[in-house]
Amino acid sequence: MAAIDIGSNSVRQVVADVTNSGSIRIVDELKATPRLGAGLDATGSLAPEAMRRAIEAVTRMAVLAAQLGVDRTVIVATSAVRDASNSAEFTKMVHAATGLELRILDGSEEARLAHLSARAHFDMEAGPTVVMDVGGGSVELALSAGPVLDRLLSYPLGALRLTERHLSEGTRRRDVARLRRSVRAALRDPELWREWRGARLIGSGGTFTALAAVQLARRGVSAARTVHGARIGREEVEHVLEYLQHLSPAERAAVPGLSPSRAEIIVAGVATIAELMDRLGSRELTVSAYGIREGLLLESAQVSPDIEPRRARERSVVAFARRCHYEALHARHVRRLALQLFDALGRSLGASPPERLTLGDAALLHDVGYHVSYRRHHQHSYHLIVHADLLGMTPEEQVVLANVARYHRASRPSRKHEPFAALTSEARARVRRLAALLRVADGMDRGHVGAVSRIVVKRSPDDGIELHAVPRDPGADCRLELWGGLRKSGLLADVAGVPVRVMDASGHEVIDDAL
Repeated sequence: MAAIDIGSNSVRQVVADVTNSGSIRIVDELKATPRLGAGLDATGSLAPEAMRRAIEAVTRMAVLAAQLGVDRTVIVATSAVRDASNSAEFTKMVHAATGLELRILDGSEEARLAHLSARAHFDMEAGPTVVMDVGGGSVELALSAGPVLDRLLSYPLGALRLTERHLSEGTRRRDVARLRRSVRAALRDPELWREWRGARLIGSGGTFTALAAVQLARRGVSAARTVHGARIGREEVEHVLEYLQHLSPAERAAVPGLSPSRAEIIVAGVATIAELMDRLGSRELTVSAYGIREGLLLESAQVSPDIEPRRARERSVVAFARRCHYEALHARHVRRLALQLFDALGRSLGASPPERLTLGDAALLHDVGYHVSYRRHHQHSYHLIVHADLLGMTPEEQVVLANVARYHRASRPSRKHEPFAALTSEARARVRRLAALLRVADGMDRGHVGAVSRIVVKRSPDDGIELHAVPRDPGADCRLELWGGLRKSGLLADVAGVPVRVMDASGHEVIDDAL
């Protein structure tokens, strides 16, 4: 299926396969920035040149959909076309150029589709949630109690519209302050916001993804393939706004993570986000890389999304591993051993409970680099994982996961390696302790036959760590696994700050020279 969304600032297309369970696999995407809504506030109509640019973009997208053999193409328009006096003329132009019937969405429909898309990618069961979509001409809000919609709201506060109204002469502090006051006034409804105060905020649309890309770059997570799932604190939003408003459009176009086509309107969009966060009392927001286009796909396919993110994460990790033709028995056994070590040592190493999930996924994926080549397969694993479509985790966690898998063998984590050096100090510490556990677990299945069924951790009299390898059966030959575990235990000793000893089934310490 294909979905085309004609907005005030950009026109976007997504082509995807949609399953009966509601999962979406992106096949191709196109984007253009014809600025269809430019000048609309002043004239009330779409400019001829802007319409021409938009029609050219839509025509290209219709051709792509046809070439890919899609079963169905849906095309919608939002704020700019909705508000324009010549919307009927534009609708006829679209049909003449593509043969497609253009559907003009009202604000409530936009908000509902954004909510439907969010349901497919986030857990909406936990409590009150506000899904916010910032477009070029309007802002849509879907307020839900769990997965059940309570109300849909639309405000004429799009990033392009507000830029033309308040920032036509630049982004001076007083201009931005005036813009924020106007947003604050538009959102006034004390009773409404009191009722939804503290609700979780999920943001979709180009302004949110641009904000996340800029903030991830500022954090040093430049390796992240996607911004989906990124969490941004309220203070970080204000810091990014302060930073961007002091730059010229040309300077903003060079900011890492920010598309030049969004440089002119990003300040207005981020200011609007900051004001809504203030209304909600939000400490942070979560970014969705998916929006109304994906909602359109789900609606058109008439499927309900699977809204359990833990299951979606597991499914996407396993699906990725299978695409890489992973050795399932070995990967699953290493995961079992790694999680045994985590349960015994994680707390003493300073690990938090969520890191258990990261370690488990890294263990399952540690050898996917074989899909490229045996030589340096650990490095190939890193690159494959960091560019994979993995659901249910933040971009930072995916990068950490990729680094953990990268260090399951060969050299230890080092600041000499650029991807590791780019991480924050806290993320580097996470990689070191999780890689330490993964290395031992992988070593304990050196023969890929599951000879060691489990690892029992004990403390020695000198407060060192003893790793007792329990064989699968009394007759199992575990010499190769004992050697592998011992040879890969050095990082664990460094992270724990105590000696690490590998013990055989008889309780004797394994010495490398004896093997």
